[in-house]
Amino acid sequence: MIFITAKFRIRPEYADRWPEIAGPFTEATRGEPGCLWFEWSRSVDDPAEYVLVEAFRDDAAGAAHVQSEHFASARKALPPHLAATPRIVNVTVPQDGWSLLGEMAVQGQD
Repeated sequence: MIFITAKFRIRPEYADRWPEIAGPFTEATRGEPGCLWFEWSRSVDDPAEYVLVEAFRDDAAGAAHVQSEHFASARKALPPHLAATPRIVNVTVPQDGWSLLGEMAVQGQD
């Protein structure tokens, strides 16, 4: 799978509304057949920073994502709300979902 984490610095005046601003892009991406997950979190240290964790089934699914109409729309609609160019980590990993963090295993969990 392709695993991506990106940090978005949002202009302070838009930070509280970011989930709504990015909402159409988020929902369209989650609807892609090759999207495994597409999840936003807000930084607990910086309220103007959001972290996006996303994964796609394979290279073809990743290519379909960046070639989609909603990705093209987001490239136009989202940057005016950003304070800086997003930073990204993009890797291909040999698995198809989340693994358990054994060092913090919860007793009795299946």
